[in-house]
Amino acid sequence: MMKQLLILCVGSLLSLTVGAQKKQADLLLYNGKIYTADARFSVASAMAVKDGRVLETGSSQQLLARYEAKEKVDAGGRPVYPGFIDAHAHFFGYGLGLQNADLVGTESWEEILQRLQAHVAKKNIRPGEWIIGRGWDQNDWAVKEFPTKERLDKLFPNNPVFLTRVDGHAAIASTKALDLAGVNTSSKVEGGDVEVKNGKLTGILVDRATALVASRIPEPSLQTYRTALLEAQQNCFAVGLTTVDDCGIGYEEVLFMDSLQKAGQLKMRIYAMLSDNRANFQFALQKGRIKTPSLHVASFKVYADGALGSRGAALLHPYTDRPDWTGFLLSSQQHFDSVANVIYKMGWQMNTHAIGDSGNRTILRIYGSYLRGKNDRRWRIEHSQVINQADFALFGRYSIIPSVQPTHATSDMYWAEKRLGPSRVKGAYAFRQLLSQNGWLPLGTDFPVEDISPFKTFYAAVFRMDAKGFPAGGYQMENALTREQAIRGMTIWAAKSNFEESEKGSLEKNKWADFIILDQDLMKASPKQVLETNVLATYVGGSKVYGK
Repeated sequence: MMKQLLILCVGSLLSLTVGAQKKQADLLLYNGKIYTADARFSVASAMAVKDGRVLETGSSQQLLARYEAKEKVDAGGRPVYPGFIDAHAHFFGYGLGLQNADLVGTESWEEILQRLQAHVAKKNIRPGEWIIGRGWDQNDWAVKEFPTKERLDKLFPNNPVFLTRVDGHAAIASTKALDLAGVNTSSKVEGGDVEVKNGKLTGILVDRATALVASRIPEPSLQTYRTALLEAQQNCFAVGLTTVDDCGIGYEEVLFMDSLQKAGQLKMRIYAMLSDNRANFQFALQKGRIKTPSLHVASFKVYADGALGSRGAALLHPYTDRPDWTGFLLSSQQHFDSVANVIYKMGWQMNTHAIGDSGNRTILRIYGSYLRGKNDRRWRIEHSQVINQADFALFGRYSIIPSVQPTHATSDMYWAEKRLGPSRVKGAYAFRQLLSQNGWLPLGTDFPVEDISPFKTFYAAVFRMDAKGFPAGGYQMENALTREQAIRGMTIWAAKSNFEESEKGSLEKNKWADFIILDQDLMKASPKQVLETNVLATYVGGSKVYGK
């Protein structure tokens, strides 16, 4: 009897000793409200992280008792979300744009000229050097017409000037820039337009015609590229972005970003889409897929048409405010078909910019001819902006993923009906109708075309108003998303659109510990509070990369 008691006591002591030994973690976050974005959209209060990945989520009491961590973070009851993923952006171009004149938000051509003069003085731009700017939008001006180049020529006679419209689908160039590029009144470009009025160049170039001048701008130095990417990264971390889809870049840019990532300087995770050109296809065929923890290259970005704001979007019927014009495709249908054939055989993802209902129909039908029913290729249509009602079902029939940017709706709502008419506009910015086709929908910003802030994405998706609360009740609210759908679109659904849902997009065991701590709870905040939300801390792989 005594022997049995002794064995029992010793066993109990061993059990207590083993139970007292805590598991090791690198980081333990507790006292938070963690929206995991898992299948149940469950909420936890604590999370343990080791080697950059989530070990476990649960209650603070449980995890504090279970883990010993090198670093402990008391979230103070604040909301914690998976790091936001921007499913459509232009990260490299945004960084370079930070080095040039910022024309976003200008309300007149005169204001643009004033900003350019200030930019030239600040950067000490000398005669002969290029003056580059981006972000103007004539739809924001009292006179909603394209400008002409005369004032540029007068103010900057010795400098080539090139100013890109906010959507990147139009630009204005000075005479010196046009002369350097050899552009004249006889210049023609397939998929583009060199504007001529009264027998003279206005300086306006639309879609592929912009490349005539842009291709003559000197390449920035490697140091400029590095500075641009690191500035872009810091701005992204400050708004809670931990992954961005860089839509339409060259393989040289990809390799440069890869070098910065391997050197530990660029910590932003990148899903890179190669632009549709011969050099990039040759690179992809020789190199194959690239997959590291920070870089994923397995897709191509193709361009079907232009933008609605510059009337370059291809429509099935004429523009309501320009009855003689339907826009145009940027390449022939044969080109899109041949590209789809190559990408399909490669087993890569095809992601095509399509704005107008004709552009979307063209690409949906070409996709369908290869996909032939339900599949897991996840071919995407970027923007999916104006859809004919007869074509919505094609997204579901062929498992085509609409990748949308909610702030386009609230930026365009002031004039979209003028372009499209009251009936056709109902098929525009139809996020809920698009979501119903496959049951999931990736969201992005399209920065720098729109603001970089994911909070504006959330606001536009859910409330569909501008920052002043216009229109009362929201714009075409039948296509608003719920708060949960918007968060999923910025996290797990965005990850899924990149074939990365098994490694990021939600805070679950074995996934990357990419997360953010906010000062407002997006699931409960008022519209005004959503726009005022600040990121208190951003973590990538369990390491803090931004914090106030």
